[in-house]
Amino acid sequence: MTTMTDTSNAARFREFKMPDVGEGLTEAEILKWYVQPGDTVTDGQVVCEVETAKAAVELPIPFDGVVHELRFPEGTTVDVGQVIIAVDVAPGSGPAAAEPEAPAPAPEAEAPKGRQPVLVGYGVAESSTKRRARKGAETAPPAAAPAAVQAELNGQGTAAVPEARPLAKPPVRKLAKDLGIDLATVTPTGAGGVITREDVHAAATPSEPVAPAAPAVEPVVPVAEPVPAGARETRIPVKGVRKAIAQAMVGSAFTAPHVTEFVTVDVTRTMKLVAELKEDKDMAGVRVNPLLVIAKALLVAIKRNPGVNAVWDEANQEIVQKHYVNLGIAAATPRGLIVPNIKDAHDQTLPQLAASLGELVATARDGRTSPAAMAGGTVTITNVGVFGVDTGTPILNPGESAILAVGAIKLQPWVHKGKVKPRQVTTLALSFDHRLIDGELGSKFLADIAAVLEQPKRLITWA
Repeated sequence: MTTMTDTSNAARFREFKMPDVGEGLTEAEILKWYVQPGDTVTDGQVVCEVETAKAAVELPIPFDGVVHELRFPEGTTVDVGQVIIAVDVAPGSGPAAAEPEAPAPAPEAEAPKGRQPVLVGYGVAESSTKRRARKGAETAPPAAAPAAVQAELNGQGTAAVPEARPLAKPPVRKLAKDLGIDLATVTPTGAGGVITREDVHAAATPSEPVAPAAPAVEPVVPVAEPVPAGARETRIPVKGVRKAIAQAMVGSAFTAPHVTEFVTVDVTRTMKLVAELKEDKDMAGVRVNPLLVIAKALLVAIKRNPGVNAVWDEANQEIVQKHYVNLGIAAATPRGLIVPNIKDAHDQTLPQLAASLGELVATARDGRTSPAAMAGGTVTITNVGVFGVDTGTPILNPGESAILAVGAIKLQPWVHKGKVKPRQVTTLALSFDHRLIDGELGSKFLADIAAVLEQPKRLITWA
């Protein structure tokens, strides 16, 4: 970084510090820079993506200018309050711009001890683009770039203009990376030439349509990295969301006394209701699946058994009864399991709940779930059936007292009206905190959910 020896030059540069992006977190890992030194930025423009212990978050810059320096490379964990980027808010003025014959030293020589330098070129292209060139595009060496730009401004030459970077939102870029797709080869169909998720999927399977979604919330399965030939083991750092999940699960398992109960239920009528709702004009534009009816059944069961919707306050030795339901839906993502929740789900109609579920899943799949969306949950549903699993013994989400696991829905022989017939059957598992939910309450709650799924008309008669 160029040493600033006078106040007029120093005043040109503004520093952006790592903010606290969620509820007292102390650090975050820089996942991706979207700008490089020399890029023009504007107030509100996203400059990087960071991962905290709760979620991946995009950070906007709060002022205009030209990026002068990135203080940390991708993959670095930075404490809240540390400067991560310096911006020249008055480019083209002052000593730094008037003395091109004395370019800044190479990043290797000026980087503070212990910090990995950012080995990138810099300089403003003729079009003043705000996007850097694609990885692999030719750029001028770091020390020579300012002179080339100055020569262009003086009419003494023409600076090389980096190849334009394909237009795509960060979640779409990550999807392309996971699928091994080069965005430069993708034909954009979005407004203004923006590449969409559908474009990436089409590039991944050009001869086949995108597979239809499963009848419940699908997991986002991470794409495995290729294993080097001869490797006998791979070590994966535990950090960010995955580290927080591990700590939370250990704390939950060894703090709250878990009890798990199971029930197998005939959901044939529920599946028929799902098929009918898909054709209902009042449900047009929203996604209908079995999870929607299961979520509604759980909300009805909570209304009949409000003691389940509570939490144990160890510090005050109190049971805190919640008079609202923030319904958590466990979602598997490449960064680990997260549990965003639908705020005030108890007040939502069936179409509203369907829309909320669809938005929650899409946001989680794109890696855009915010810390606020995962805070304040009261009860959770985890759909292990999408993996073909019959059931499980789920661990409570910290701060909650009940979690329902939904198993795979399968056609099985079942005694129906005195005869063995093929019926749609699933197994539910309910784990609960035995300090405040005893066996009677937990059993009634689970039995009510099963009863609604067996006879969906109870959604009306019990509501």
